[in-house]
This record gives sequence, structure tokens and C-alpha cells, in this order.
Amino acid sequence: MNLIVVLVSPRNPLNIGAAARAMQNFGCEALRLVNPYHVAFREAVSAVSAGPILKAAQEYETVGEAVGDCSLVVGTTSIGHRELQHPLQLLEPGAKLIRREMAASPVALLFGSEKFGLSNDDISHCHWLMRIPTVDPSRSMNLGQAVAVCLYEIARRATKPVPPKKIKPATADQIERITQMLLEASRRSGYLNPVVASSTENKVRRMVRRLHITASDAAMWLGMLRQILWKLRNTE
Repeated sequence: MNLIVVLVSPRNPLNIGAAARAMQNFGCEALRLVNPYHVAFREAVSAVSAGPILKAAQEYETVGEAVGDCSLVVGTTSIGHRELQHPLQLLEPGAKLIRREMAASPVALLFGSEKFGLSNDDISHCHWLMRIPTVDPSRSMNLGQAVAVCLYEIARRATKPVPPKKIKPATADQIERITQMLLEASRRSGYLNPVVASSTENKVRRMVRRLHITASDAAMWLGMLRQILWKLRNTE
């Protein structure tokens, strides 16, 4: 399964272990953790039932680093009272889109911490969001259960791999480099207002992802932006 489960700031070793067991059950082998609570992670890995998935899990400091090699990044959310700025899919149609994409390239599926879920900054790295339909949409599911339900839906109708697409999408790492260069150009040109810099950064990140840039186009974007920044730096 060409799917990477990313747990962002997990705090409970039981939830980390449950997520790993669900991954084993549904054929998903790649687990990545972003800024985990290290006591909980050590507890989970040292547990008697800990399998190879937990022992091979990779740690990252940021979401951007964790999803850098993925062409599609999907965040999970219970919505709650937040105002979403991303397209939202329910689990069944969302799983279908994920299956289609992961047949050709890596897909990252993000789960937030038990207490707060995914932050706005975490979500800004996502192309779109997915929600498990529950009776009360304002309440979130247990982390381990949410991972199991999502992986079940993705795996139950998994299709055979298809040949890679002729047009390869840019990776999340390439998209983030374009985003950072655009932000630097905005700062150096005076366009970016320092007062609303954080909000603008998230807006720019979402805008770049809506462009659906291909891998070949990403190289051209990066080349143009490097030249623009070189000119800006030499005129300061």
C-alpha cells in the first residue's frame, strides 16, 4: 500500500500502538510521527506487542518534512467549530480519491493530536481534508479508532496498481520550496505585511497547492523564482 500514516503530536502510547496495529491489519507499513510526546512514543515502542511498524517508524520535527516526498497530502478532521479553508470529503468518496492517487505515487494521511487535532499550520500542508461521518460532527473519534476506520475504508476496495501517470505531480517538498520562495519574494518586495504574515503564509501555501503543479513545471517555477530572488537581493 503506497500510503503513509502521519501522526502529528501524539501523546498516548495506547493510541500510537492502536494506530500501528490497525496499519498491520490493513497492509499499511509506513508510519511517521511529527513532534511526538517522547515518553509516550518510547512506551509504545517498548511494549511487548510492538511490531515492526512501530520499530521502523520515523520521527520528524515538522509536517512539511514528514510529507515532503508525497504528491497528495490529506488531513483528517472532525470539523468542530473551525472554519475550513480546504475542500472537504467524507470518508467513502475521500478513500476512493486516495486509492486512485496512491496507485501511482505516495499519499500521506494526517491525524492530529488527541487533544487538539490538526492545527491550522498542519492543515495548510494538506491538499484537502477528510471526515469520518459521525452522529455528532462536533466530536472527534479516538485516534486509534480513526486510523483503523480510515484504513479499512481505503483497503476494502483497493484496486491493483496501475502504471504511473504520464504527467507526474510535484511532490509536497517541491511545492513547499515554491511556497517559501514566493514568501521570501513577497517580504523582499514589501508586499507581505508583517502584521498578518502568519495568516498570509497559510493563504499562499493553500493557493500554491490549488495550482496542481506538475513535477516538470515545478522545476521551471523554482528556476524563475530563484532568478527573481537573485535580482531582489542584488537591488537591496
